[in-house]
Amino acid sequence: MTDIAAYGGLFMTAFLAATIFPAQSELLLAGMHASGAYDHLILLLVATVGNVLGSVVNWAVGRYLMHFQDRRWFPIKPAMVDRATHWYQRFGVWSLLLAWMPVIGDPLTLVAGILRVDFRLFLLLVTLGKGARYAALVAAV
Repeated sequence: MTDIAAYGGLFMTAFLAATIFPAQSELLLAGMHASGAYDHLILLLVATVGNVLGSVVNWAVGRYLMHFQDRRWFPIKPAMVDRATHWYQRFGVWSLLLAWMPVIGDPLTLVAGILRVDFRLFLLLVTLGKGARYAALVAAV
C-alpha cells in the first residue's frame, strides 16, 4: 500500500469514527505506528485532522439540520441528544475536551452545534482533546 493510500485510509477511518458511523481509528493508528513504516508525526496529524473534521460534521448537523429531527430518516435519536445535552449543561463548554470519549463524545459535538457554541471555541477544544488522545496512544505504542 502506498503511503498516500495508507494515510488516506487513516484519515477516512478517523473521520468516520467521529461521526455516527462506527469505525475504530485507534486500532489503525496503533498498527500503523507499530509497523514503523510511517512517520509518527504525520500519523498523529492525519488522525487528528480527520477526527476533528468528523466532529465538525456533527456540529454542523446540530447547528443546521436538527429541524429535520422529527423525520423518520433522521439518524440521531432524541434520547441520545437528551443525554448529551444533560452532560453538556452539567459541565459546560469544557466538556468538549472529552469529545474523543466513546459513547458521549459524538453526541457532545452534535449538542454543541444545537446549542450554537462558537465554532472557533468548539474547534479549539475538540482539537486539543482529540489531539491529546491520539498523542497519548502513539506514545503508548
